[in-house]
Amino acid sequence: MISMQTSKPKPKPSLNPVLRSFWTTKARNKILYGGRASSKSWDAAGMAIFLANRYKLRFLCVRQLQNKIEESVYSLLKIQIERFGLQDNFRILDNKIISKTTGSEFLFYGLWRHITEIKSIESIDILWSEESHALTEAQWEVLEPTIRKEGSECWIIFNPNLVSDFVWQNFVVDPPANTLIRHINYNENPFLSQTALDVIADKKRRDPEGFAHIYDGMPRADDDMSIIKASWVEAALDAHKLLNLDDTGRSYLGFDVADAGKDKCALVHRKGIVAYWSDEWKAREDELLKSATRAYNEAIRLNALIHYDSTGVGAGVGAKVNELNKEKETNVQHSKFVAGGGVHEPDKFYQPKITNKDFFANAKAQAWWLVADKFRLTYQVIQAIKNGTEIPKHKPEDLISISSDMPNLHRLKVELSIPHRDEDRLGRVMVESKQDLAKRDVKSPNLADAFIMAYAPVKRSMQINIADIESAFGR
Repeated sequence: MISMQTSKPKPKPSLNPVLRSFWTTKARNKILYGGRASSKSWDAAGMAIFLANRYKLRFLCVRQLQNKIEESVYSLLKIQIERFGLQDNFRILDNKIISKTTGSEFLFYGLWRHITEIKSIESIDILWSEESHALTEAQWEVLEPTIRKEGSECWIIFNPNLVSDFVWQNFVVDPPANTLIRHINYNENPFLSQTALDVIADKKRRDPEGFAHIYDGMPRADDDMSIIKASWVEAALDAHKLLNLDDTGRSYLGFDVADAGKDKCALVHRKGIVAYWSDEWKAREDELLKSATRAYNEAIRLNALIHYDSTGVGAGVGAKVNELNKEKETNVQHSKFVAGGGVHEPDKFYQPKITNKDFFANAKAQAWWLVADKFRLTYQVIQAIKNGTEIPKHKPEDLISISSDMPNLHRLKVELSIPHRDEDRLGRVMVESKQDLAKRDVKSPNLADAFIMAYAPVKRSMQINIADIESAFGR
């Protein structure tokens, strides 16, 4: 008698049914974000294999760091090939996966080391960016035009980190046209084990805040390294209205002057404790006189003193304002802000037994910290009101407010919370330099710098200086 052997059934593909419409809807950008254990990456791998087995497609699979192939989505794709029972349909090479039937191809790259190589890659149908929370604006400026084939798609998949992160701001808060966004968490994952569910439930009970970030997919508001916390800035919106404070005081215009490259000029106006208005524009180094004139005109309109960045390109701003004052018989006052210069009131105590000159490395650090203090105290007051607790007693001039009608408000809020704390060799506090920001692929926070200058201590230097005017014109 011949023994009959039952053939092993082919494993069924495991795709999350709740994401079916997400994958089948056509969109240029598909944004899939949420907490851990939500099946995001697993499902993307399954859909990628499903498509690659039916159509000839070219996939570019990227992530921030990839020192070896095992750190990419390569392993996930291999697993899904096996679960589909398609081992005979794909060639799994050391650094590539190719479909034998359709000719589909999967390429794997780490962005941090290989972003320049990606520029030359052609005919990509689907970009799959995994763990995209760390994707930077500079990297996206390379990736987006690279994926230019008709009908191509960009899959951006991530667990949110900070509200200030580029990927959150660019794809969730203010997404491009033709973008499909889906937030998914563990409670929509039908394949999750009971053990995993028990671990998640315990996290929710013991650490609600950590649970919201890790498993509910909510970005954290505050970066522990930031000088000014995002939650402080948010609390300051229209704080003067909530606290019934007026804007009594001088009117100031912070003016950040553009350096070379893609840097921009920026203006921020405040009166008293309230910041009302901002502007930002592109300007080359040789357009300083035009930019200075623009700042002068706004100062006339707002009756404001111009506090300008006098380092490098901005050195000639004062001379140009003096010239315009003489020509138009006006008296627009102005003052230099020397970021790397000495601190204001150096011998005054900033903290008990610690003077300004011993705490701050330079004027820029002092200016940022003083503004951060205003935001922190305002946050304390607003939180006390919300929670119904005792309201801290602070002087109105120690607080700060930003009008909700401020132009460029969204970008300003993000920029204010970007720079990190740093220290010099003597242990004095500093602000993260533009060079260090560039290492994080973060652009210069022009609006934030102008904002800080609008509130920074002012040393008035407003007398017309004929020598300065003549030197500005090369005479």
